[in-house]
Amino acid sequence: MGIPPVRLLDKVRQRIRLKGYSIRTEKSYVTWIKRFVLFHDKRHPQNMGKYEIEAFLSHLVMKRNVASSTQNQAFNAILFLYNNVLNTGMTKDISAIRSKKPIRLPTVMTREETFNLIRSMHGTHQLMAKLIYGSGLRVMECIRLRVKDIDFAMNQIIVRDGKGKKDRITVLPDGAKSALKEHLVYVKRIHQNDLDAGYGRVYLPNALARKYPNADRQWGWQYAFPAKTLSEDPRSGMKRRHHLHVSSIQKAIRKAVKLCSIVKPVGCHTMRHSFATHLIQAGYDIRTVQELLGHKDVSTTMIYTHVLNRGGRGVKSPLDIKT
Repeated sequence: MGIPPVRLLDKVRQRIRLKGYSIRTEKSYVTWIKRFVLFHDKRHPQNMGKYEIEAFLSHLVMKRNVASSTQNQAFNAILFLYNNVLNTGMTKDISAIRSKKPIRLPTVMTREETFNLIRSMHGTHQLMAKLIYGSGLRVMECIRLRVKDIDFAMNQIIVRDGKGKKDRITVLPDGAKSALKEHLVYVKRIHQNDLDAGYGRVYLPNALARKYPNADRQWGWQYAFPAKTLSEDPRSGMKRRHHLHVSSIQKAIRKAVKLCSIVKPVGCHTMRHSFATHLIQAGYDIRTVQELLGHKDVSTTMIYTHVLNRGGRGVKSPLDIKT
């Protein structure tokens, strides 16, 4: 019997893993490629091209009314298929109807609202909220934080493999240090118990796992916010302790928003918006804030300067002008 041919989606998964993409990206790309194939009545992508890609992307906008970021995600998934799996050299010159990206100002809480929200939270979730706000972290940067990247002596957190595959350094707030040290004592005890039970390994990117085969058992590589239970890695099948699921902190913040009766649409990323805005209000240089946030271009950070206009572009309403 001959070796059965590798299915297309399995080839996609193999290429994604070889390139070191996250499992979230893998799931997203596979889902979009499935939708692309089903949209064209299960025709093999090898037999399709630019016209079919344009038709699918236009359908997403015209019939599904998807956001610009969603359409871009679908486009990137399909380009990955053609350029990295089928090796057809597909260009980005696709003339599909594109979803327009709306220009919106970020939702920002006042300092009072922010501190009230944090005070209404408890335990690990409160500590995570302090770091997201106090360090300007993205939510995934917070839950993927490793013990070795928290530097109490230097008052800094090193964000590894952030957006755009970039590392950066941000501030470690004094207001979170004491609770974070106590939390890590608890986490270290969990790790030691896992080691004693024959586990204690943690996920490492492929290249690091090969270069340092025993690093995944070391204390420094453990997640600062580990999951409550061990789980089986869907890729390797290895049983180990992963980080907390993102929905955990998202739910905790939504609950805190209700408790504080905040009417603004507040989520995890609002804490990061508030971090940037409050630093600019305090007089910090825009370039400094850009580096702390990890923005590629200062124009992205400039959106937070809207608060300096004190609302309404600094204009005094005629209702308030005394004659």
